[in-house]
Amino acid sequence: MNRKLRLPVSAGGVAAALALWQLIATGPMAGGPLPTVADTFAELAGLLAGGAFWAALADTLVIALAGLAAAAAAGVVTGVLIGSFEPVRYATAAVLEFLKPIPPIVILPLVVLIFGPTTPMSWFLVFFGCVLPIIMQTVAGVHDADPVTLDTARSYGLGRVEILARVTLPSAMPFIGTAMRVAAPAALIITVVAGLLGGGPGLGRSIYQAQASGDYPVLYAYVVVLGVLGLAFQGASALAERRLLHWHASYREVLTP
Repeated sequence: MNRKLRLPVSAGGVAAALALWQLIATGPMAGGPLPTVADTFAELAGLLAGGAFWAALADTLVIALAGLAAAAAAGVVTGVLIGSFEPVRYATAAVLEFLKPIPPIVILPLVVLIFGPTTPMSWFLVFFGCVLPIIMQTVAGVHDADPVTLDTARSYGLGRVEILARVTLPSAMPFIGTAMRVAAPAALIITVVAGLLGGGPGLGRSIYQAQASGDYPVLYAYVVVLGVLGLAFQGASALAERRLLHWHASYREVLTP
């Protein structure tokens, strides 16, 4: 689609979704738990004017970004170590495959029991939920390095560290970039779930309190905020990926007008 048409078409889609929401709230579900668009955005304006909302938002962002950063550092280092040594890769493959399908919510009761409804509890869940995909993608990227390029680097006398920095990591960067793009919104989701079900600080706890008190306009106002945050996380991670990997052939094609 023509770039000039993308914004109007996207705005039209948002307007259509809001119109459908308003139609349902004033029609089939009138008087029910689904508030109207006007009521929801009126409550949203009230939230934006209060300090409690911004404190909860700050807690959510700090936990999500700190957990994501720790998972990225640990995941890349661990993935490079595993992928660089074939015996280690085979020794850890079964463990990683076993842990991969376990969602953070499954271990939430245990983590709450250990840490309580605290910031460390939420941070650990974010770390657990993000680090495994990053490890596995990094391992795949390291393993995908061109063997001919590796042999050429060795023939020129490059040491292990130089090969890692100049060949292996550049080869793995697209894999790592994809993992980070997927993990960024996941970090936000896990943070909210930790607050909603585990009592951790942030917007998840605020959503639970609004639900418990039956204040549905406030509840949906928080949902709107989370939707905007999700778009921001996704857009920021995609932009960072394109900027950091502008040298890669696939990204050069994307950036070509």
